[in-house]
Amino acid sequence: MARLTLNDHPVEIRMDPQTPLLWALREGANLTGTKYGCGTGDCGACSVIVDGAALRSCLVTLGECEGRFVTTIEGLSQDRSHPVQQAMVAEQAIQCGFCTPGIVMSAAALLARNANPSEAEIGAAIPNLCRCGVQPRLLAAVQRAGRVMRREETISAAPAPGIAPQDAARAVPALNSTSSER
Repeated sequence: MARLTLNDHPVEIRMDPQTPLLWALREGANLTGTKYGCGTGDCGACSVIVDGAALRSCLVTLGECEGRFVTTIEGLSQDRSHPVQQAMVAEQAIQCGFCTPGIVMSAAALLARNANPSEAEIGAAIPNLCRCGVQPRLLAAVQRAGRVMRREETISAAPAPGIAPQDAARAVPALNSTSSER
C-alpha cells in the first residue's frame, strides 16, 4: 500500500509497491488518461507530473511515489481549461490523441516553471513521440499556452466535458480516500 496525494486528494493505493505508477494509476485508481505506450520510457505517452516534474510513469514505482504529489491528465483541470489543453485544441495539435495526455503533462510541467520557454527548451522538455507528426503544431501550442499563462492572450477552444472526473471513478476497489469524506 502506498499513500500519496493524487490529483490533490490524499489516497492509499493497495497494490504492490513495485508496481509501475502507470499501472497503479490505470488499474488501481481507474485513471486511464495516462496511456501505456512503450513501457520503456521512450515515448512519453505515460507522462505525469510528480512533485512538479514530468516523469514517465512506466519507469517510476508506486512505492517511489509514497508521500509525493502526483498529477495526471484528469487532475490537470476539472473542465479541460488548462492553457495547454486549450492551446492544443486551438492549434490543432491533436491527431489520434493517444500521445496527447503525456504531451500535455510534459508541457504543463515546463510552463509551470518557465512560462516563456525557447524552442530549444520546449524540445528538450517535451521529447514525447507522436506518430501523427504534430510536432510543428505542438511547438505553436506550447508557445501559445505560455502567452496565456503570461496573461498576454486568452483562448477558449474546447468545450467543457459532459462528465465530472469524480463521477468517472466512483467505485474503485484499490483506491481509498484518506480524507474524512469516506
